[in-house]
Amino acid sequence: MKSTVTTVIASADAAGRFPTISDIESVKGSFDRAKDRLEAAEKLSIHIDRFTSQALDYVYGTENYEQANKDKCSRDIHHYLRLINYCLVTGGTGPLDEWGIAGMREVIRIQLLPTAAYIEAFTYIRDNLDIPNDMGQQAGAEFKNLLDYLINALA
Repeated sequence: MKSTVTTVIASADAAGRFPTISDIESVKGSFDRAKDRLEAAEKLSIHIDRFTSQALDYVYGTENYEQANKDKCSRDIHHYLRLINYCLVTGGTGPLDEWGIAGMREVIRIQLLPTAAYIEAFTYIRDNLDIPNDMGQQAGAEFKNLLDYLINALA
């Protein structure tokens, strides 16, 4: 699984060198943010059903998308949020990259689900995160960074 540590080591190994000072500082930065990521993971696990429900209500309340797809979209949004939770714990984007972005994009395409609905849902969650009620400022920043990463990957 890809984490900051494994990414730094793999990059240095591929270049045939030892990790540089900036590589080590990158790993240290990841460790320094670990407390905030774990807070975000904990709060996300508490609020995951509410985030999913509110995003679906927002996206499917506009009547731009077929209501028949709502249950599939709900399942997938919940799945993506669980993957983000795993990313928060590991400190890298590996779970999203390996299990979410590559595979799910194909599932969405085959099932004829609108990718734009997912992008709107994750954008809604990102833009409506209630700091400090949902999670702290730094934890929210960690969560939002992963939402942005997913939004950009799906776009």
